[in-house]
Amino acid sequence: MIEHLCIAGFVGELLIRFGACLNRPSSFFRDGWNIFDLAIIVAPLIPGIRENVTLLRLLRLARIVRAFRLFPSLRVILVGIRKSLPGLGSFLLITVLVIYGYAMLGWMLFGKAEPDKYGTVGQAMLSLFLLLSLDGITDILENGRDVTPWAVPYYVSYMVAACFLLTNLLVGLVLTALQEAHEAEQAASRGKQAGPPIPMEPPPVDTTAHHQIAKLREALDALESQLTVTPPTPRTPEQTLQEVVRPTAS
Repeated sequence: MIEHLCIAGFVGELLIRFGACLNRPSSFFRDGWNIFDLAIIVAPLIPGIRENVTLLRLLRLARIVRAFRLFPSLRVILVGIRKSLPGLGSFLLITVLVIYGYAMLGWMLFGKAEPDKYGTVGQAMLSLFLLLSLDGITDILENGRDVTPWAVPYYVSYMVAACFLLTNLLVGLVLTALQEAHEAEQAASRGKQAGPPIPMEPPPVDTTAHHQIAKLREALDALESQLTVTPPTPRTPEQTLQEVVRPTAS
């Protein structure tokens, strides 16, 4: 009964959305979510697909992510998770390398004594991955000491390297990404509150000062033209001798 009521509610919602597009019915089919919802409604009526309609309904739940934009705190968490994905890839690579190295050592140390946990490298990696939670570490350490005295430094170093350092590294990556997302959210909110930037007007031009500078340049040009000395014209020796003789004769 509840399932039929929910289907009836979805059909009513779909009809309301289609009614909102009566002036342009083609716009209803341009929205991918409308087509997807229509497929969810029609799928139970088609034999062969009726049994797998639950998977489509689970995919439909992904649209609830759109509601997160109404809650800034949830949006910050989602953005922080998205920003931490590149760092998480490097973290997973380091974790796999550390677990693989300790799995090789555990296979050599406890492979014969505990074949169910360290019989192969793959089983050893699975056992060490489950040991990250430190569940039953006391019993495991005691059983390892009965096999070899190297069990104590092996498990202690694994706890320090994998359980403590790697776990704190993961927490640090997530917290850093959340902090960056929170700062970006605050910057965006401040930008919305401040509004668009006001265009700066150019400073007023002082025309009087420009006019005085132009007058000074004209005066300097006139002064330079007056101070320019024209070079003397070259004279012949006869002209020079005549100028010298004329004062003597007079």
